[in-house]
Amino acid sequence: ISAAVMLRGYQTYIRACPFKKMSNLLANKTIRKLADSATTLHIIDFGILYGFQWPCLIQALSERRGGPPKLRITGIDFPQPGFRPAERVADTGDRLARYCERFGVPFEYTAIAQKWESIKVEELKIERDELLVVNCLYRLQNVPDETVVANSPRDQVLTLIKRINPDMFIQGAVTGTYNTPFFVTRFREALFQYSSMFDMYEATVPREDPNRLLFEEEVFGKDITNIIACEGTERLNWPETYKQWQARTVRAGFRQLALDQQIVGYVRSKVKADYHKDFSVDEDGKWMLQGWKGRVLHAFSCWKPTNN
Repeated sequence: ISAAVMLRGYQTYIRACPFKKMSNLLANKTIRKLADSATTLHIIDFGILYGFQWPCLIQALSERRGGPPKLRITGIDFPQPGFRPAERVADTGDRLARYCERFGVPFEYTAIAQKWESIKVEELKIERDELLVVNCLYRLQNVPDETVVANSPRDQVLTLIKRINPDMFIQGAVTGTYNTPFFVTRFREALFQYSSMFDMYEATVPREDPNRLLFEEEVFGKDITNIIACEGTERLNWPETYKQWQARTVRAGFRQLALDQQIVGYVRSKVKADYHKDFSVDEDGKWMLQGWKGRVLHAFSCWKPTNN
């Protein structure tokens, strides 16, 4: 499926559901504020996919007083099957380059398509005197943990991010409890999780909407099939609750940063004004939590390596 077709499904999803849009908004506003005086901003995006997060940030940077910084994006994703494993990641860079040209933002892009735990710091081409942000929204769940591989690739990726030593690490987590080798437990927890998502769509988008059907089939459907039908390394989703992610990230050598309350307040008001009344935005500790009818589904946090 082409990026253009997928974008239509994604647009319907973000109009109906605030989870991704509000996470992107919170991340982008946080990065924009951090980069207020930077001459070069380098974003290392683990799980860039189609790069839908970045056009809004590019536009915001173009409006910065004194002119935009140079923007460097290192787009990282898993290799695709076939003869061109990096094609999608490279195409994402081409689209972002055209967007930067349109808005007059100096741009440099590096595409990496390989297993994340195998990446070396040197491949990321980090330069001195650049503001460095690592971004990973809702994709670390696709990296296997210690229940799948003895030497946890998930912890290896967090160790890599610690070695990168960013000025900020932005983490978004799908907070779920369907990561278990026991089938019945996994099936029941996945049923609870995805019934919330289908219930959300049922309340916000007509059932016959083709873009809703596209997103349900290509995103929800494929995820559900994989969760239920696959075991071990064939499974692609190993979610954890946000409290489990907090313990794991602290153990990897990070300290959690307080969220900007002005930005969180803006997000809360946008959700209240633009979305269904059953969506919620809450805080627990230093996490922003988003949910539907009381069930927490997405969580957002910001971190710094302890030695930074």
